Amino acid sequence: MSRKLSGLGAWVLQRATAIYIGLFGVALLGVMLVSPPTDYAQWRNWFADPLVGIATLVFIVSILLHAWVGIRDVLIDYIKPLWLRVSLLALLALGLLTWGLWASQSLILVRLV
Repeated sequence: MSRKLSGLGAWVLQRATAIYIGLFGVALLGVMLVSPPTDYAQWRNWFADPLVGIATLVFIVSILLHAWVGIRDVLIDYIKPLWLRVSLLALLALGLLTWGLWASQSLILVRLV
């Protein structure tokens, strides 16, 4: 992507992930209001459903991308020393990657157990 379009790409990604996060939240709220899982076995079976697992994985990726774009833009705009900005961006990337791997592992383990 060219430098001229990089801001547009981040803007579109931020809006697209926000829409998915909102839709997933509404769907999750609907499920919890209609027939909430009441014990661990029901929760595990619900997340073991491939459709729910994929939708949840896309939700996790959406949150990670949304957070990356938002926090990255704030850091780029307000942190002027380059060394500090790069350090904070690296910590952010490491934290988001760690959280994403942990959440993905949880979804994988639900299907294996």
